[in-house]
Amino acid sequence: MRLEWGAEEEAFRAELIEFLAAHAPPEARRRRDFIGSDDGSLPGWARAWQATLFDHGWMVPGYPPELGGRNATPVQTLVYLEELARQGIPRSLHFGGYAIVGPSLLEFGSEAQRAMAPAAIRGDTVWCVGMSEPDAGSDLASLSTRAELDGDSFVVNGQKVWTSYAMVAEKCFCYVRTNPDVPKHKGISVVIIDLDSPGVEVRPLRHVTGAAEFAEVFFTDVVVPRGNLVGQLDDGWRITMGSLAHERGGIWLEGVSGCQRTVDDLVALAHRRRLDRDLAVRRRLAAAYAEAQGLRALGYKGFAGFAQGSSAPEHSYMKLATSELRQDLYELGLDLQGPFGVVTDPERAEEGGRWPHAFLVSLAATIGGGTSEIQRNVIATRVLGLPRG
Repeated sequence: MRLEWGAEEEAFRAELIEFLAAHAPPEARRRRDFIGSDDGSLPGWARAWQATLFDHGWMVPGYPPELGGRNATPVQTLVYLEELARQGIPRSLHFGGYAIVGPSLLEFGSEAQRAMAPAAIRGDTVWCVGMSEPDAGSDLASLSTRAELDGDSFVVNGQKVWTSYAMVAEKCFCYVRTNPDVPKHKGISVVIIDLDSPGVEVRPLRHVTGAAEFAEVFFTDVVVPRGNLVGQLDDGWRITMGSLAHERGGIWLEGVSGCQRTVDDLVALAHRRRLDRDLAVRRRLAAAYAEAQGLRALGYKGFAGFAQGSSAPEHSYMKLATSELRQDLYELGLDLQGPFGVVTDPERAEEGGRWPHAFLVSLAATIGGGTSEIQRNVIATRVLGLPRG
């Protein structure tokens, strides 16, 4: 049996390939283990590339043209994501703007807020998303940043942490507590905070690789107009669920494709180091290949159910599985390099220090976007129907 797309989908793919060949900048074609920048900045080429995608209807193909799309079908959108992943070309380095803020504004925002969505999707406005806090990481319902209503304004006090793009963002899509007297998930709201407001302080955070990709953000008596409330007061938990759904909608395919490319690179590394005849190495590579292919099949199974109108519980597992698999793959890369696996100097290390750098970054992959522990709890209760502990 041979699985393949139909003629209409392949014609759609051919049009995309032609566009990418004509417009994708060289910087976008540099294959990356993880999407993002080392210093939290958004390079000029990345912003120009995102705008080009939007203007040609390739930013979010399922959207109408005025939102950077071409009214593509769900299957065509999957083909689009599949082709970008195959070529290793990112849509954007500003994930939060087009994948979280834009869709959330369109779904929950006022008319004035919905008008802000095109700029978020095109990348004209840089956003950060204020979710995690020092005592409320994956347990978002425990957030304590307060927004107290004072006439026609909120007064915000608190702290966010691990906030991507905060160093360069203009606005923050911020989750705050507006009612402390109800169950914790029922007293959350979302407000839009201009980051040049008095009382906002952004401090970059340097992580284990030496990069400063994230920041902590402090709010001290920050005045936010009530019109910046997204949706209804105390209804932020519903927006949270929508935001996370938008975030994870296409991540599984990027994650699986990244795993498969890494497996291919590990095979090449084993060949170069003449380890391809080592039976233990061959077993580990074969197991990694089988797991990556199994995850791809599981992802497509989930998409098939989603396209037919049902839920896709398989996708709840994909973030957990791909992030943990990538850790294992980069650790294998270190093992194959032997003593040279600890060399991180790009000028002296093999492949510019790719394997130790990627391994260190992969440690955060099982934390960001919901820790593996939280993912297991969600799968246990919401997918398998197990009772809460």
